[in-house]
Amino acid sequence: MTTQVTNQITTHIATLETLLQQWRPSFGQDYLAYRNHVYRIINHCIVYAEKNDIALSHDTLEIIAIAAAFHDIGIWLDNTFDYLQPSAQRANNYLVREGKADWVETVTSMINEHHKVTAFSSDKKDLVEMFRQADWIDVSMGMLSFQTPRANIRKIRKIFPYEGFHKRLIQLTLVHSLKAPLNPLPMFKW
Repeated sequence: MTTQVTNQITTHIATLETLLQQWRPSFGQDYLAYRNHVYRIINHCIVYAEKNDIALSHDTLEIIAIAAAFHDIGIWLDNTFDYLQPSAQRANNYLVREGKADWVETVTSMINEHHKVTAFSSDKKDLVEMFRQADWIDVSMGMLSFQTPRANIRKIRKIFPYEGFHKRLIQLTLVHSLKAPLNPLPMFKW
């Protein structure tokens, strides 16, 4: 995995770029919005690790990148707003194909728990909770910071702007709410 860092912000991960390019036709106009969302999550994970004295090995960074790439992908590749299971399944299939089946459990937990409203607790707490907080920081546009310095959030957002990501989430939520008014946010967990 080739990684490029600019001003302490990770700006290019080869594995991630390969995956995103494969899916680019399915994203349509949402490509840049999703790409930037994924990189913001990765960088928020890095900040979390630094803040909590967690060493990120090459493999751990790749696990985060793969989970980030796949975490919402079911929206676009499976055309569903109930996307956790399809996204996790696609990640699992990819990991098995790539000879990284030993990462399946961790990546699956990261994807399945990233919209958990309360803190995640288990033996895999660090990675799953790190990923959960990173996604919440981004989805909330920094309103939830989990004690991440606002300067870090702004610095990451400056390099990877929103590009309409949140507007698109609102559109998707409204469309899904009309179809399933009793379950408007099927991905949320308590």
